[in-house]
Amino acid sequence: MAVLPLLLCLLPLAPASSPSQPATPSPCPRRCRCQTQSLPLSVLCPGAGLLFVPPSLDRRAAELRLADNFIAAVRRRDLANMTGLLHLSLSRNTIRHVAAGAFADLRALRALHLDGNRLTSLGEGQLRGLVNLRHLILSNNQLAALAAGALDDCAETLEDLDLSYNNLEQLPWEALGRLGNVNTLGLDHNLLASVPAGAFSRLHKLARLDMTSNRLTTIPPDPLFSRLPLLARPRGSPASALVLAFGGNPLHCNCELVWLRRLAREDDLEACASPPALGGRYFWAVGEEEFVCEPPVVTHRSPPLAVPAGRPAALRCRAVGDPEPRVRWVSPQGRLVGNSSRARAFPNGTLELLVTEPGDGGIFTCIAANAAGEATAAVELTVGPPPPPQLANSTSCDPPRDGDPDALTPPSAASASAAAKAADTGPPTDRGVQVTEHGATAALVQWPDQRPIPGIRMYQIQYNSSADDILVYRMIPADSRSFLLSDLASGRTYDLCVLAVYEDGATGLTATRPVGCARFSTEPALRPCGAPHAPFLGGTMIIALGGVIVASVLVFIFVLLMRYKVHGGQPPGKAKAPAPVSSVCLQTNGALGPTLAPPAPEPAAPRAHTVVQLDCEPWRPSHEPTGP
Repeated sequence: MAVLPLLLCLLPLAPASSPSQPATPSPCPRRCRCQTQSLPLSVLCPGAGLLFVPPSLDRRAAELRLADNFIAAVRRRDLANMTGLLHLSLSRNTIRHVAAGAFADLRALRALHLDGNRLTSLGEGQLRGLVNLRHLILSNNQLAALAAGALDDCAETLEDLDLSYNNLEQLPWEALGRLGNVNTLGLDHNLLASVPAGAFSRLHKLARLDMTSNRLTTIPPDPLFSRLPLLARPRGSPASALVLAFGGNPLHCNCELVWLRRLAREDDLEACASPPALGGRYFWAVGEEEFVCEPPVVTHRSPPLAVPAGRPAALRCRAVGDPEPRVRWVSPQGRLVGNSSRARAFPNGTLELLVTEPGDGGIFTCIAANAAGEATAAVELTVGPPPPPQLANSTSCDPPRDGDPDALTPPSAASASAAAKAADTGPPTDRGVQVTEHGATAALVQWPDQRPIPGIRMYQIQYNSSADDILVYRMIPADSRSFLLSDLASGRTYDLCVLAVYEDGATGLTATRPVGCARFSTEPALRPCGAPHAPFLGGTMIIALGGVIVASVLVFIFVLLMRYKVHGGQPPGKAKAPAPVSSVCLQTNGALGPTLAPPAPEPAAPRAHTVVQLDCEPWRPSHEPTGP
């Protein structure tokens, strides 16, 4: 009994459990190795055959390696509350989807490896919360789109960005320009075809830029390169801090790449893809004097164009040069014409005026410019008075020409004068080639016999309209002297030439000789008859349908009346009552009696029978008394 008081005295001396003592660590996931004995805590699961992120992760871990597994998606709850995580590796999985906010709790994360997965795009919310991220590895995915705001949360801290081996055709260059602390930028092995000027001008800490194996034909000079000692560096001097790699691109070696040629290099293997004279040559072996450009030359422009006010007009200008010239338009008032509510300027040099006004008439100037110079051409536009208004409900038609709007007719005096006026502004018309008859979509071309030319194999007709630059060819047998063109557009002016294809006796080769040229205009298309409006057609159909229904009801009533008359005023289903009998004849043996006679049978064919004596008297009902 003396032991019990001693134990009671010793109880206060036992250490009490502290409420601040760390909780028991979570069990390590199956097939993983966990370092939980000392800080920092690590969870290592490489090649564990995982299909998803283990739910029993220790949320205090500072390092989580899940590479070389079969994880297909990263969900919002997979990495929740892991606020102390510094390094996360999800490399070489099968990740196709990352939920928005999946990394929102990883505010301390420094490195994120997502390379070797199957991501096709990266949105604005998928990297949200990574405010301390420094290394982002996204290489070897299938990325085709990168949102402009995808890197906003880590733009000020990111030092290493790897986007190589993807399918990127475009990049948010403005967002990349805000990565002021980035040291390494990997853009190699993508589908980039161009880089805007000044895209890297704000990347002052950039040490390595890799654009190998893209589709770049030129690289614009950037202020970043001009501030580095690498520019015009003599061969053999110490390497600059900037490493620029751009091999494997189809470079077009002209004057636009002279700045790059002046960066003397010794270990790069870039080559020229074009122009043909420099194709396949080592880039650094081509002299600076061979990087030349060709000034632009205007090869085609629209002829003088006349349109009525309110109609559209298309002005065309084509130019060639090296590099490809850019075409701009200047209005008759001296203002640069661009895309607006009334005009559209296309990259191919076409200016389309959607609605012309009387003030738009005048000389438009086409300016084609490139790095070697510029060339100009004038296009005259005449805006006439608007066409007379046409009634919307009019059903009248223009008088047909022999019943066929495409029938060939001799040119009228007005069209002949218009064709003569057009011929004055175009090439001279050869009297040997004549367009004798023409309609809205067809024309008959005739030319004289070419007997002075021996060995004619065939004739060739070439023509195009004022609104089209493409030449159309027609091959005609050698014994023909005329041809009917039936695929023309109405209301257009055409330039046409006839050539004789023959065998040159001196050389034995096929040669051509012009027979003559002509210019003609097709007739304007006939104004079609005004079709009835939809409300009119709808009302007519309703009236016709109502008439059919009323007529059907009337016919039905008439049939019922006729049947009623045929059956004597009784319904067709009831039999007609027999007519009353006024008298009856009785067969007796000489006595008279008021006997009711049965109904007489239907008459039959005459046959031999015995004659009997019949005594007849008027028949009376049985309830009436008979006289004495």
